[in-house]
Amino acid sequence: MIYRLAFLFARVWWRVGRIPHEGALVATYVGDDVLLLRASYRRSWNFPGGGVQHLEKPEQAARREVQEEIGLLVPTLKPKGNIVGYWEGRRDSVHYFELRLDQLPVLHIDHREIVEARLVSPEDLSHFKLTGATAAYFKAQKEAA
Repeated sequence: MIYRLAFLFARVWWRVGRIPHEGALVATYVGDDVLLLRASYRRSWNFPGGGVQHLEKPEQAARREVQEEIGLLVPTLKPKGNIVGYWEGRRDSVHYFELRLDQLPVLHIDHREIVEARLVSPEDLSHFKLTGATAAYFKAQKEAA
């Protein structure tokens, strides 16, 4: 409940303050399937990731967020580009990274911020409500193919 209230207030603050944001998301693949997470404060699904902190590089932020959200230590990630959009009441510049795994490791989610994790096949993606930034990634991948 605290995360939902904080997120609601943050969205109002972003909209009123017009504060730009920089984020980093990690598309984590096991074969063709992709890992999606659902946060307690959202109804939509997202990649592991979050905000880039002051003086932090986007890849550092992505690795930090993966560790915080699912307990996975990642030495390096493959950069997959940047998309600027307007999502959740703010202008957001999102850096995308890709991680390919042979098998899904044991995930360590806290059930406070992250409440659910699923490995989703490409065929089943259309059944999931995705965050704007995650949907933008899939749209860009489709257009590039």
